Amino acid sequence: MLLNQYIINDINPFDIDTSILELQGVFNQLTYSHVPIKKDGVFIGCLSENDVYCLEPDQSIGEILYAIEEFFVKNNSTWLNILGEFASNDCNIMPVLDQKNNYLGYYQLVDIISIFNKTPFFSQTGGVIVIEKAYNDYSMSEISQIIESNNIKLLGLFVSAQNNGMTQITIKIENSGLSAVFEAFRRYGYNIISGHEDDEFLNTLKDRSNYLDRYLNL
Repeated sequence: MLLNQYIINDINPFDIDTSILELQGVFNQLTYSHVPIKKDGVFIGCLSENDVYCLEPDQSIGEILYAIEEFFVKNNSTWLNILGEFASNDCNIMPVLDQKNNYLGYYQLVDIISIFNKTPFFSQTGGVIVIEKAYNDYSMSEISQIIESNNIKLLGLFVSAQNNGMTQITIKIENSGLSAVFEAFRRYGYNIISGHEDDEFLNTLKDRSNYLDRYLNL
């Protein structure tokens, strides 16, 4: 997937000679959590809106370099890694550097999330299952085998939690055969935390239930 089309370059990094008062004015006009900063023409990190409003307006960026947050992604990073960087740094703007560490622009969180939402895991109808097993005992290959041995297509899965030596895996499958999959997972020692069909399927059941109620009340 080509992500370069999502790089925005309408904000140039602010030099360390820039005053905090100027940055406060910039944040008054933007909805971004951070702005990029440069020193001697080289990107060095970002300043957050929260920090900028807590600083003295007559200070310059060069006087508060300790507040610089050093996060960025490279222009060949995968969208999943980029999404992880957004989450790790609690931001909605992600600077993008080339392989020589030159600043190219930035990604917006909303654009990266939109890519995630277009994946089959979210866009395709299906059932969602959350299972749990000890960290040393679960296997992604085993999980896939359990699902596919029941003639069900796997749409995606990921580790969604790890606590007290236990691992939870969230799975999305084609919208059929959940009960059979539940039994198969139990035979392999997995705990079923939750499992449901997608909203479209639930709405269909609700419509049929309402129709049945009206029929019985005739």
